Amino acid sequence: MCERHGAGVGALIQNLFGQNLFGPGTTLPRLEPAIPVKPNRRLKIWELEDKFHCPVVGTCLKLDDIKKIARKGGFTGLLDRKYDLYLRRFDKARTEDEVRALWKQHLEQGEVAGAMWAALTHKAAGKDSRQAVYADVHMLSHQIGAGQAADLRRLEWLDGEHARLQRQYRLDNERHSRELAERDTRIRQLQRDSTETRQRAQADNPLKARLEAIESGSAMLAMGRRLMLASDSAARHAERNTALEARVAQLEAQLAEFAEQHDIVSRERDAMERLWLSETAAEAPCAGECASCPSQLQGRCVLCVGGRTPLLPQYRQLAERLGVRLIHHDGGKEEALSRLPALLASSDAVICPTDCVGHLAYYQLKQHCKQAGKPCVLVKSSGVASFAAALTRLAEGRAEIQPAS
Repeated sequence: MCERHGAGVGALIQNLFGQNLFGPGTTLPRLEPAIPVKPNRRLKIWELEDKFHCPVVGTCLKLDDIKKIARKGGFTGLLDRKYDLYLRRFDKARTEDEVRALWKQHLEQGEVAGAMWAALTHKAAGKDSRQAVYADVHMLSHQIGAGQAADLRRLEWLDGEHARLQRQYRLDNERHSRELAERDTRIRQLQRDSTETRQRAQADNPLKARLEAIESGSAMLAMGRRLMLASDSAARHAERNTALEARVAQLEAQLAEFAEQHDIVSRERDAMERLWLSETAAEAPCAGECASCPSQLQGRCVLCVGGRTPLLPQYRQLAERLGVRLIHHDGGKEEALSRLPALLASSDAVICPTDCVGHLAYYQLKQHCKQAGKPCVLVKSSGVASFAAALTRLAEGRAEIQPAS
């Protein structure tokens, strides 16, 4: 994470001023010599240790902020103004333990950037506290990378399972066709045998045939046995055919289900790739003219109802990459449902992971979105990739609940 942020800032400064001031592995230049930290005020950015510069710049500032600073200067002033709310929250802390407790609280809520700046520069924060904040932010980047790797492994497994089921379906279908052909051949043979028997009987002297039939019933018994065998064989083949048809229907249903899962995972993968590439393609920004461009969500407010609370920081990070303001309600696990109507009214669109939401919250948001004509995307999984796919579906206008035309 640190090298990536360092490279982006260095390239930006080089483009603005025509020289490579710093890059990966280097630190931000000191604005003035370091001075001893006074116990009665917060630290300035140049008073922090070198290793804290990269996470502060990479986490707390956007590219537009960095461009503004590069033109006018004033890192500390801009960060103080940008995160004034967090600074005032942390100013209430009087001891180092209180600073650490506030940092942990904001980290669990996904409010990383402002809380990080306030904690690192707090007058009561010592070296150990700043090191703890740095370690938490560094670990957060590793967790995001691990989640993406797990999604890719799951996609590879589903691709292999899909191919295996297709092969099995083809083999079962071929075997079923052969058995049907054998049954039809046997039936035709029995029909020919029956016709030949009737023809031979008709060719004989009717009186002789009648006499033989009266004197001995062996011919009739043999014919009866053959007919019984043929009937039993036909019944078995019919039963086998019914079972095979049921198996084929079952395999077709499984294939359709896996095809749907494959399509969902493919869309999740494509959404993750587009979001990932949107960060690395800063030199050629999207003009927002394509129909499925995520930049169409720029500046919109999206409400996430439900989902896994530990993944909320990753949800917010994906939303921030698209310029989306994300608000959250846990779907009735701990938060009161009375807060949900106000959040629904203040949002432009709604995302709901259906595997992790209460029934009352689910029906309430569906009713609100239908009545208000508000876009709503329902996803089966609360994973990070599913959330990214939901954002893409909103951008493409493929919500389960669409606004009235």
